[in-house]
Amino acid sequence: MSLAELLDPEKLSLPFKKINYFKNAKQGSAVKKISPFDIRQSSMMTYADLINAESALGRTIFGPIPVGHQREFCLHKKNVWVWHEGWFDEKGEPQGVTIRYEVRPDGVFKYYNGKYTKIKDSELSNFRTAVHTYYNLVKANLYF
Repeated sequence: MSLAELLDPEKLSLPFKKINYFKNAKQGSAVKKISPFDIRQSSMMTYADLINAESALGRTIFGPIPVGHQREFCLHKKNVWVWHEGWFDEKGEPQGVTIRYEVRPDGVFKYYNGKYTKIKDSELSNFRTAVHTYYNLVKANLYF
């Protein structure tokens, strides 16, 4: 089975439960508080609005977000996924981790701390599950 087939969202058959994925958005946060119904009704959404809406769904995939943390997970551009977690340390200094995943014909590569590493085994399986879950959430809540 090719990598493209492994990541094909149509091949995943996870059960899906509709949840209000926007309830945790806080006023003034980087992500607009947009309900799925607003998104479906608006034809004037910008690319940034859609990325923010998709990321609002994507951040829910990895479980509860710790208090004071910000999390993002989205398809940034074709074959490039971004996971980011940010927070403030005990001194009030901003901290964060950003990992970029690039899907290539020869595998999925993680870019972190200035270097690329090919992911495999459980990390690849977890990435695949996250991608399929993301596609299912976005498809069910944003794009009909």
